[in-house]
Amino acid sequence: MSAPRVLVVDDERFFREAIRDVVAELGVECELVASGEEALKAAEDPRVGVVVLDVRLPGIGGVQVLERLRTRRPALRVIVLSAHTDQELVLEALRLGASDYLAKPLHDEELRLAVRRALEATEVESRWQSLRGRLHLLGARLAELDALAARVEVEVRRAELASPLAEAIAEVLAASKTSVLLADASASLLNVVAATGEGREPSEMDPATVGRSVAGLAIQEGNPILIDDIEHDERCAGYVRQPRYGSVSVALAPLVGARGPFGVLCATDREGNQPFEDEDLALFRVLALHASALMAPFESAELPEAQVAAEEVEDGVAELARAVCEALTSEVEPERLIDAALRPVAEGLSASPVALYTIDGRSGELRLEGQRDAAGVSDRPRLPRDRGLTGLVLQTGRLVAADHPQSDSRFDPAVDTPADGRSRPLLCVPLKVRGKILGVARIFPAPQVGASPRAGEVLAAVLSAAVRNILLYRSLLESIEDLARARRESGGR
Repeated sequence: MSAPRVLVVDDERFFREAIRDVVAELGVECELVASGEEALKAAEDPRVGVVVLDVRLPGIGGVQVLERLRTRRPALRVIVLSAHTDQELVLEALRLGASDYLAKPLHDEELRLAVRRALEATEVESRWQSLRGRLHLLGARLAELDALAARVEVEVRRAELASPLAEAIAEVLAASKTSVLLADASASLLNVVAATGEGREPSEMDPATVGRSVAGLAIQEGNPILIDDIEHDERCAGYVRQPRYGSVSVALAPLVGARGPFGVLCATDREGNQPFEDEDLALFRVLALHASALMAPFESAELPEAQVAAEEVEDGVAELARAVCEALTSEVEPERLIDAALRPVAEGLSASPVALYTIDGRSGELRLEGQRDAAGVSDRPRLPRDRGLTGLVLQTGRLVAADHPQSDSRFDPAVDTPADGRSRPLLCVPLKVRGKILGVARIFPAPQVGASPRAGEVLAAVLSAAVRNILLYRSLLESIEDLARARRESGGR
């Protein structure tokens, strides 16, 4: 995604150029226009992410421009400018959805803060829209794989699903090169059976050796992994980078059956040469788990009731993630946002309680931000960050999914249970923003549903996005308060 541009709309050349000079210090490109008509035309450019708009313009007024922009591009952030005498126009602009307003004459630092906040909000919204779209795409591709698997014999399912699976990876991860590798009888070689973007047949491609290749890392680790830079990652030391790949970022996910790993999914050369991120890994895990279930050796057996319920949850993971995303797009204030995020989780996993914690910067403990406790069982208001399975999630950055957590030697009943102290299935996922762990989400599913690692991977991504929104909202309030305090101390100058 290219960096967003700022559109400056003011009929006074002095203000247009002064705003451009201040915004340029943020390293952001500006486009300057003098009228509402020019603004509406310029805002058709999808690169425009923020508009700085004077409420008084010749011809089409600023409020009318804002109203039309909100209709055409509802996600666009608009900062309105006004004189102190234009309070009625300002109130109308805020009612119509302006993200911020500044009074003339402008303070440089106030302008920079307002534009920076709007750009951050634009980035969050873009990530949300991208994640929502890819979740819908993931659901559609999983349904297509299911339909194809139902039409072919079990014995040829791997061969028939390989190419559609490689294409699904390419679409969902926006990767121009993907491959599906299956292990040979000795489980020491991984043969390419399908690929996209290579320009040659899979049979012409060299196999990968488990233990001596990048693809083999997924087999060794047993989990999906991201490699930001294959040339400098210590796990890839000694491996030769293939010259046909343009990117140094690689995503890998193992295919695992009842007898262990039997293949690997690979993706690289992401669009725009961008590295893969946590959201990509979560989506990749869902795709790999689903493909594993379809392509693993067929075993005929009656499933117990609890396993049937768990598989139904597995099948609904993409739908659950979409429900969380849809709920979050309508909320901004942290308390309502958390409730909107946790409600579909509680309902979809028959879980209670479901709680979201962030790390308290002063005490270092986990502080409860919000929860859903439909069954009347509350989670604990504070948790230590270095004890139990919950502490393990913070220390390692990996989720914990346990139907019987009390069987784990690291289980701490004073930490890994809700407030009533009763042990129940536990799904605890890390919440990350820009690779830094800022908290955890704890989900206690009903015993008949169980703790699903697949659900945990996806929920870690969407709930981390919720935390980003919460932090952004709070930073906005803190910036506004800081500015108000500075103005009071300076006597309003």
